[in-house]
Amino acid sequence: MVAVGKKSPPTGADDWVAKPVRDHPERYNKQGKLKGSFYDAEIERLQEQLVLLQYWIQQQGLKVVVIFEGRGTAGKGGVIKRITERTSPRTVRVAALPKPTEREQTQWYFQRYVEHLPAGGEMVLFDRSWYNRSNVEWVMGFCTAEEHEEFLRTAPEFERMLVRSGVIVIKYWFSVSYEEQRRRFQARNAEPIKRWKLSDMDLAEHRLYVKYSMAKDTTFQYTDIKQAPWYVVPSDDKKAARLNCISHLLSQFDYTDVAPEPVVLPEMEQMPYVRPPIQEQTFVPQLF
Repeated sequence: MVAVGKKSPPTGADDWVAKPVRDHPERYNKQGKLKGSFYDAEIERLQEQLVLLQYWIQQQGLKVVVIFEGRGTAGKGGVIKRITERTSPRTVRVAALPKPTEREQTQWYFQRYVEHLPAGGEMVLFDRSWYNRSNVEWVMGFCTAEEHEEFLRTAPEFERMLVRSGVIVIKYWFSVSYEEQRRRFQARNAEPIKRWKLSDMDLAEHRLYVKYSMAKDTTFQYTDIKQAPWYVVPSDDKKAARLNCISHLLSQFDYTDVAPEPVVLPEMEQMPYVRPPIQEQTFVPQLF
């Protein structure tokens, strides 16, 4: 697609990228967003490819780490959900660590993440990762300046060490504009069933949008390394962001179709056995 230049972004904008021309009317609506019909067909195709990639990772014994970072509402959880929807949780698993315990706070910072790293034949999706330190923790004042500086020195070396040991590290940053983030927060606030998603941390993050931009820029300055570069996913259009991210993830592997052939289902083995009366069991009410 051809990029069209725009005027400079306002101070504190997260990521400013030229917007692509939506020149495929069969794909995009009048607002320039992906049509649901096109998205549904494409996500189904990509999910089939993710299953093939899963078999390939198993067969080759690969160890894959995929990191998803970015602002609240940027769409990290949505793309992770679509990746795992059809794949096996034994091969493709999610690591979404909670707040560290008192004991974990005394450990080497990376220690609690190490135990979630993949073994051979696994892909681990980190829904936020060790980059909490240079983003959320730094912005909210949950770490000291010294801890922040040490992280920026150590993270590149930690990732280079992982790569040298055979771990494939892929890092995605989901970028959402201030206006779109506000719209999504307002949508959550308007619906009681979604209001639980709007936390005090989210409100603080929205207020500190510019400081989060500073955190992201500093993080990239130190950790956008050749062995494990950052890939930015513009996500004001959530559906497009999912397709773009999954397509890029698949492109990182020269995989082939090693899916197993259909098996022959065995017949039931007969044996003398009399089951107890079905009336002795308690069933849920048949409302539907």
